[in-house]
Amino acid sequence: MSSQPESPQSSDTAGSDFDDLTRDIADVPAVEVITTVAVHLMSAAAVNLGLAEDGEQHKDLDEARKLITALAGLVTAGAPEISNFHAAPLRDGLKSLQLAFREASLVPDEPGNGPGEKFTGPVYG
Repeated sequence: MSSQPESPQSSDTAGSDFDDLTRDIADVPAVEVITTVAVHLMSAAAVNLGLAEDGEQHKDLDEARKLITALAGLVTAGAPEISNFHAAPLRDGLKSLQLAFREASLVPDEPGNGPGEKFTGPVYG
């Protein structure tokens, strides 16, 4: 198998695409990046909790626990940086997921030991 050197044109195009991406992400405010990542984590956690359409076939509480814990860390650390206006709905969504996790568990964690509760403190319904 012989390897052909990359043509200068394709290399320049790839570099140009990377430069465009770098400029694009630099123009996105941090609050948008943080909230977008949080929404993706929430969506993935909801799917793994079985809350999506055809949810039972995607239910995986181990994966949901990881996603909720990561979300809790992001929301807790990011909240002072993004203001309460943006953080409050993220906290509400996080709490809903934490409660849904407890409800979906065959043996629910004690308050304070659920996913993300090391960052948020105990969650009560």
